[in-house]
Amino acid sequence: MTLTNKKIVLASPFLIITLNFAIAFLFGGIIGKWVFIPIILFEWGLFLFFIIRYSNYETRKRWLQKSKGAIRWNLLALIIGILPLPLFLMHYETLAIWHVWLPWILLALMNPWLEEFYWRGLLLEYTKNWPNGLAIVFTSIVFAANHAVFGVNSELNSGFTVIISTLIMGLVWGLVYKKTASLKWIIFAHFLVDFFNLSAASFLDLYEKTNW
Repeated sequence: MTLTNKKIVLASPFLIITLNFAIAFLFGGIIGKWVFIPIILFEWGLFLFFIIRYSNYETRKRWLQKSKGAIRWNLLALIIGILPLPLFLMHYETLAIWHVWLPWILLALMNPWLEEFYWRGLLLEYTKNWPNGLAIVFTSIVFAANHAVFGVNSELNSGFTVIISTLIMGLVWGLVYKKTASLKWIIFAHFLVDFFNLSAASFLDLYEKTNW
């Protein structure tokens, strides 16, 4: 882990956030709410680049090792994962058409791996010499800030609710990773969030905001 590589990795969240907002503003006026697709595909490409370029196979294998520590930490990660379940039960009918359910299921299957390898795996790897609390807070703030981009073109994803909820997810999952040294259950919990929060349907504002 050279000093140059560390600087690049720690600067990368700000590059990703900036470029994501640029895409949201530049293309939102052209394709409207569907801009979530190029945003996600573009950031996936950047996640992959930084993960592959700035980590090795052994490090990535370690991220998926068997969880250490008490099982309660994995249960905490899963509790966060099932919190959006009421949202799914109230609005699952919005997934009736293929061009909504297809990106929804693809995002649920692929996004947790790429996001967790980047936000928790790579960034916490490059901040492992920081105090644990500072590293978790830093990675959680940039994780939440990146999700704010979806509020540019989607009413359902605008406001502080999304930012606060993703910040809490980042804090909890960062803590769980520090306690268990594994991303396995965190990735599964992230899958549950992406599955239950009806991602594509919410990006397209196919239902109204619900207080739950």
